[in-house]
Amino acid sequence: MIKLRYSKRLFKRSCSSSKATACVGGGGGAGEIGWEVRPGGMLVQKREGRGGEEVILVRVSTGFAWHDVSIAATSTFGELKVRLSMVTGLEPREQRLLFRGKEKEDTDHLHMVGVRDKDKVLLLEDPALKDMKVRAALAAARVMQSPCQPFIQV
Repeated sequence: MIKLRYSKRLFKRSCSSSKATACVGGGGGAGEIGWEVRPGGMLVQKREGRGGEEVILVRVSTGFAWHDVSIAATSTFGELKVRLSMVTGLEPREQRLLFRGKEKEDTDHLHMVGVRDKDKVLLLEDPALKDMKVRAALAAARVMQSPCQPFIQV
């Protein structure tokens, strides 16, 4: 059996985090380690040097305009759609988001797919819903043109 020598200073942490749940070492001067649960369900040690969640800037192209949206890196594409609905006026169910040429699901997390700061995402309006809107607008226009219905003569 080999006995490794290590310094106990390596495992001491400061007690600055109020959410820390595990103590390392024993006695006075021992610090605490903070833990966090990632979106994938993995329990990991909290990262130091970051105050809260990392915020990234995503550039969204609608074909004719650009929108820069600040959002947390651990957000989902569904949450990004909600943010974009405030900017574009399109409801989230009417939006299709493409990243690196592939449409992403609402439950996909930005950081898990590989979206980083200043990456570009393409926003398309769902063609089926767009067609339904056009047909409804045409039907409403026909009703406005002829307020009286003609009688059917036999």
